[in-house]
Formats: sequence, C-alpha cells, structure tokens
Amino acid sequence: MSDVTKIVSDIKKGEIKPIYFLMGEEPYYIDKISEYIEKNVLSEDEKGFNQVVLYGRDVTIEDIIDNAKRFPMMAERQVVIVKEAQELSRTIENLIAYVKQPQPTTVLVLCYKYKKIDKRKSLYKEIKKKGVVYESKKLYENHVAEWISKVLAGKNYKIETKAILMLVEFLGTDLSKISNELDKLMVILPKGSTITPDAIEQNIGISKDYNNFELRKAIGERNVLKSNRIINHFAQNQKANPMVMTISLLNGFFTQLLVFHSLKDKSKNSVARALGVNPFFVSDYTTAARNYPMRKVSQVIGLLRDADVKSKGVGANALPAGDILKELIFKIIH
Repeated sequence: MSDVTKIVSDIKKGEIKPIYFLMGEEPYYIDKISEYIEKNVLSEDEKGFNQVVLYGRDVTIEDIIDNAKRFPMMAERQVVIVKEAQELSRTIENLIAYVKQPQPTTVLVLCYKYKKIDKRKSLYKEIKKKGVVYESKKLYENHVAEWISKVLAGKNYKIETKAILMLVEFLGTDLSKISNELDKLMVILPKGSTITPDAIEQNIGISKDYNNFELRKAIGERNVLKSNRIINHFAQNQKANPMVMTISLLNGFFTQLLVFHSLKDKSKNSVARALGVNPFFVSDYTTAARNYPMRKVSQVIGLLRDADVKSKGVGANALPAGDILKELIFKIIH
C-alpha cells in the first residue's frame, strides 16, 4: 500500500512520470492506480481530445507508440491508458525504443495484469529509469485481515476480528470483491462505526453462525450438536456452501494441526507464524490438538481424502452432498 500511496501522492504534487508500468498478480491496485490517473491527471475539458483508453487485445505495440507520440491539444499533456496490456506479452519488448525516448507530454499507463516483465531485461531497466514500475503482489490469506483493518481505519471505521474472518472465508483473497462489500457497508453504517458479524450477516448475507469457520471450530471442540446443526444448514443451502470448499478448508485445518503437533514452541505468536494464520485462530488449534492426537489427525486427513473422492461421484453410489458431509463429520468426531 505504501508504494501506491507514494505514486498517488507524487501525482497530486505534479510529479508525473511519462510511463507507468503496472504489473503483477493482484489486479486491485493496478486498477486503483490507473483509475486515479484516468480521473485526475487531466481536467474534464482536456479529456475529450487528450485522453485515450486502448485494450491490449485490440492493438499492437506500434499502435500504442503512435498514440503516445501524438502531441496534446490545448493541454499540457495527454494520457494514454492501455488496459489488458498482458495480451501483448509476446511483443511487449518492442516498446523499448519508445521507452528510451518517451514523449515528455504523454502519460503512458500500461496495465499488465497477472503477469510480470523480466526484470533482467532492458525494457524493465529503462522503464525504471524513465518512469514507474509498480508490481502488485497477491496477498496471502493471513495478510488480508490486516489489509481490511487498514483500509477501514483509513476511512474512520473499525471491524471486529470475527467479522474480518467471515469476509475472508466468504470472499477469499480477492481484494476487489472485498473492497466492493466494504464500500456497501460504509454506505450503510455511519463513520466511526465498528463493523460487527451481525452487520456482515444483515448487509452482505454471510451467516455468522453457519459457516466453515464455525464448523471448523465446532469440530475442533468435538461439539457434535453444533457440527450437525451447521452441516444440516449446509445441506439445505448447498449453493452458498459448496462441499468442495468445506472439505478443502477442513483438510487445510487438519494438515496445519499436524504441523502444530510437531512445534516445540507453542506460544501464540510462534504458532501463528509457523502456521501462517491470524493469531485469533491459535486457540482453535490448541483446543483441537487436545482433542485430536497426531495419529487421529492422520486418520482424519485420510477420511477427508475419501470424502473428496466421493464428492466427485467416485464409489459413492450418487450419495447426496449432505449425506457425505454428515458421514464425514461423524467419523471425524467419533
């Protein structure tokens, strides 16, 4: 986020570079930077003649260079934005001639999503000299919680830990989706509010009681009643709670539990680092480790593999997903 803040801050101060090459696995910040440039570098009056958006699948490198070499009309500069520039990955190195002598009155923005250019090659090195190269890296799941907190804090909101975990479980690490849901909440809730699990449930539709996070916790505690309630809910709402996702998350939990058993230092922060999880979860692993010795954990992983095979229709005699899950949870807990 600090790199993004600096790019935006420099543009606000008028320190605008002739080339912005935005690349990497996480599209969220690539979109944010290009949108900021698109909205703010030129005035509304200047945009008509001096701002163009191209798409990589529709143009060649030569087309981009031709547009970039044009002079602005009745404005200090022009903006050329190339979206989906990754579609030009086979010929992107041909941009080198322009990069060596960029048009000083052009702001060329290339959105190179999900890929990177080779940092050892001259194109990367020349862009670094003349402009900005920004690499947007994918956030790991255990860092998304911190990202959510920071984004909300910057807009004068707080959020409870369980509410964060509900969002991450439901939306994964897709920052664009998470941002959209946070925007909805911030429209509804007044500034200074704390976002709670109830707010998530009421406004986004994620159940605070019937989700994989609560199922994992119930299984770790060997809470038969709660586990069955959640499984029954899943069976009745299979579209919102796909069995493949549930099995995958449980498999991840028990695989991490094996690692937990092997740790010498079981302090909260040490466990969180070793397992790559939010410290909020560490007590779940401590409880589960008491209920599931290492041998039982190995058996459970085997049961999860069998259930995964059955969920794909192999040797299950077309058992309903709900029945496969109920059988699985019974075998795990007992």
